[in-house]
Amino acid sequence: MALQQLMNHRLMTHRTINVAGFLTCVALMLYALYAQAFLNLAPCPLCVLQRVGVIVLGLLFLLAALQNPGLAGRRIYAGLMTLASLAGAGVAARHIWLQNLPEEDVPACGPGLDFMLDTFPLADVLAMAFTGSGECAEISWIFLGLSMPVWVLIAFLGLSIYAIWGNLVSLR
Repeated sequence: MALQQLMNHRLMTHRTINVAGFLTCVALMLYALYAQAFLNLAPCPLCVLQRVGVIVLGLLFLLAALQNPGLAGRRIYAGLMTLASLAGAGVAARHIWLQNLPEEDVPACGPGLDFMLDTFPLADVLAMAFTGSGECAEISWIFLGLSMPVWVLIAFLGLSIYAIWGNLVSLR
């Protein structure tokens, strides 16, 4: 009953739902930048790809909020947001897998992302970044027993569900 009352509230619109999704992505990026600048956690190539996923998802939420489309447009946005979320979740899952490999199976550290972008074609950079390297297997941050890629995976999955619900639910 309380959820139905919330959904019928005049401030609950598809636009405000998408703004909230956008602001969530902004908060995720602000924390990533805080962790980099103040906690000295340099992002590995997979971390950078996860950040790109959060930025793309945030931009989709922002575009949906600005456009405020009808049902057909909301369906398209929900699909695009779900694809972006699942792509980011896939990168986070790969990162988690690398972090849980036995030490002898961890790949060697590769070149930095800046060097790869300057030296190789973008397709090769993405392939090399997605396979990860030894630096991606390091766990240098834990909160409530979970590493940052696990929290990012949870965020992507939650935002995917939120995007589907927020753009496909009938509010009135």
